[in-house]
Amino acid sequence: MKLFGSADCLIGTKRKKGRREGMRNRKEAVVRSVLLDNYQSYYRLAFSYVHQEADAMDIVQEGAYKAMAKAGSLREESYAATWVYRIMINTAKDYLKKYERERGALKENMAVSSDSSVDVELREAVDQLSLQEKTLIILRFYEDKTLMEIAEILQENLSTVKSRLYRTLEKLRRELCQTG
Repeated sequence: MKLFGSADCLIGTKRKKGRREGMRNRKEAVVRSVLLDNYQSYYRLAFSYVHQEADAMDIVQEGAYKAMAKAGSLREESYAATWVYRIMINTAKDYLKKYERERGALKENMAVSSDSSVDVELREAVDQLSLQEKTLIILRFYEDKTLMEIAEILQENLSTVKSRLYRTLEKLRRELCQTG
């Protein structure tokens, strides 16, 4: 009798493992779909951080790899888009921290893509912000995210996002008034 009990237990374990594999595969499919549907958005996000095409593509590729590798840890499939967006932001931030010195040298040699001095001044002012402040500006004005979407992506209270955005905009205004 014990032998059959053990076999039943093993069959139950295999069934549970099969169910887990199915859930993981389904989550991977959802994450893959989100990545493909939003690739351009992720690229624009990364580009707004680094201002270099190759670096932006590296960030998106690294973020996609991380998202696929960790797809099994996604808790709610309905939040997959927000979850992947958060991974992309963190990957861009990590990239900036890791390559800050190299990026500074590249930035000095970088050709300006716009003739407008206002655009250049604005980009330079945004680049001077902390990563947290820069993320708010990028999400709100470069990616056209609503305040509620930003709160979800950053996993912060809506009121916190509003007040930080307001303070960041004031900081940008002061900076632009001093330089202009």
